[in-house]
Amino acid sequence: MALKGELFTAGPFGEDQIESVKQRFYELLGQEVSFEVKQNEALIGGFLAIIDGKIYDASVAHHVKEAQHLLVSDTVCGLEIVTKNAQSSGDDQRPLHSSAAQIGQTLKKRICSFENKDAVYEYGVVSSVGDGVVRVEGLCHTRYGEQIAFENDVYGMAMDLELGGVGAVLLNGQDNVRVGERVYGTGRVVEVPVGDEMLGRVVNPIGMPLDNKPLNPLRYRPVESPAPRIIDRQSVNEPLMTGLLAVDGIIPIGRGQRELIIGDRQTGKTTIAIDTILNQRGKQVYCVYVAIGQKLSTVAQIHETLLSAGAMDYTVIVVANASDCAAMQYLAPYAGCAIAEQFMYDGKDALVIYDDLSKHAVAYRTMSLLLHRPPGREAYPGDVFYLHSRLLERAGHLSEANGGGSLTALPIVETMASDISAYIPTNVISITDGQIYLEPELFHSGVRPAVNVGLSVSRVGSAAQKKAMRKVVKKLRLTLAQYRELQIFAQFGSDIDSVTKEILDNGDRLSETLKQNQHEPLQMSEQVLLLYAVMNGFLQDVPSPHVRAFQRGLLQYMRRNYGALLDEMEESGDLTEELTEELRAGIENYQLTCQA
Repeated sequence: MALKGELFTAGPFGEDQIESVKQRFYELLGQEVSFEVKQNEALIGGFLAIIDGKIYDASVAHHVKEAQHLLVSDTVCGLEIVTKNAQSSGDDQRPLHSSAAQIGQTLKKRICSFENKDAVYEYGVVSSVGDGVVRVEGLCHTRYGEQIAFENDVYGMAMDLELGGVGAVLLNGQDNVRVGERVYGTGRVVEVPVGDEMLGRVVNPIGMPLDNKPLNPLRYRPVESPAPRIIDRQSVNEPLMTGLLAVDGIIPIGRGQRELIIGDRQTGKTTIAIDTILNQRGKQVYCVYVAIGQKLSTVAQIHETLLSAGAMDYTVIVVANASDCAAMQYLAPYAGCAIAEQFMYDGKDALVIYDDLSKHAVAYRTMSLLLHRPPGREAYPGDVFYLHSRLLERAGHLSEANGGGSLTALPIVETMASDISAYIPTNVISITDGQIYLEPELFHSGVRPAVNVGLSVSRVGSAAQKKAMRKVVKKLRLTLAQYRELQIFAQFGSDIDSVTKEILDNGDRLSETLKQNQHEPLQMSEQVLLLYAVMNGFLQDVPSPHVRAFQRGLLQYMRRNYGALLDEMEESGDLTEELTEELRAGIENYQLTCQA
């Protein structure tokens, strides 16, 4: 029995030419083929045949696309030169907007810029579409996560691979896909531009700029890639300073660590993340901030804060806002991780912040339910743990043989009513190397950052601290925990002995020391100075309400009169006996100045 197919030609084909094509396919398939002949001028020349769910492309247009791959690098460099010339001449750049049509054009250009050596590829037919989810019959050899192309420059991502077809989510053009239209595999997974060209930019999860500036990247990286192997890693032993006393002193973070920031909404989680980015200025750490399901006004505020502090010079912002489709919100953290990962594999240190993974899990749940995957606990799919584990495991510290780069991950998870035993929080806690828990009661009582010492932990610990910091914080956690415990009991008793009162007074001064204004990170030497002063009794005669004023004055005095001491401590990372004596002398001199 002869196969039926369609034969598209650029111009009229004679009977001899059609018979020649039939003979060619008889030799290729071992069966006779009967064609319905149609014309398509877009082929330029040659022909394109569709037979039994496959497309055989022998057109001139296909070979032009192959040649385009050879010229793409020259084209990119040329565009970069044209852009620079236009900027220097004062020409206005046309603003870019994240409309569905432009997203489609961006994806189309990226696909066309790569060579497709195989002229035989599959197609499928849309069987159903709704809520951004498409069912496709055919495409039996599509890969998980592959981009698939619809008509009118609409693109999707394959998420369900079944025997009879594919389930996909749309990345753009949700209203432009119709039942019965053809769908083509692109042979490429979703990718994002990477490299130094991304620094200072605000992009969406497919790398499309959102800051009205042209972007001409030279490299791309798949949004999903395997985590580094154990043998390719080394231990986490170099600190990543956040600039926050409460974190660097009690819950230190190392380069290559995964430290969770967890707490209720409006307790300062994002502030800790932004302060950490601000503190990386001059430390050769490249930062990526991923906003998942955030309001655009919130993202604009964060961008303005980083820009005014000069932090955008080493930062990339990846945005999937609350109005974006679930597929974009799902892709955002993987895209941000790919951008940061490239810095790591280039031998640099990188920091990526996922704000927040609770919304990411909700977006994945939405997609999974629409794809008719069986729901589990709280309606999340069964692989929701794998959703975050394969993301966070990509962080690490590479061995020297692999460049020695590091990727530090600070995921953020929002809790409801301080319930850290909920499904998503416990999942992420079990994946990460510790957590910073922010308590609403502490926040509302004025303790900011509102770090709960009892429930916060770093599994890397003092291995990621400088020697100077280790020397001054030996008893810090124990002292603070003892104070918090006695503080609870002191509320119920009127008679307090002198020892308990002294512990409470010292604890009050220590709590005041750990308070810090937002967006005012401290250098390591300054943190050591403040902790040394409070832990060694120099604030014994300072009333708790005046502690912060005393410390502000102390910092100014030491910066002005003992700048060399602070610089040496910062550079060496150690607190030797000579430096300790000089530090004590500086604090005592400031005390005398205050008394005078």
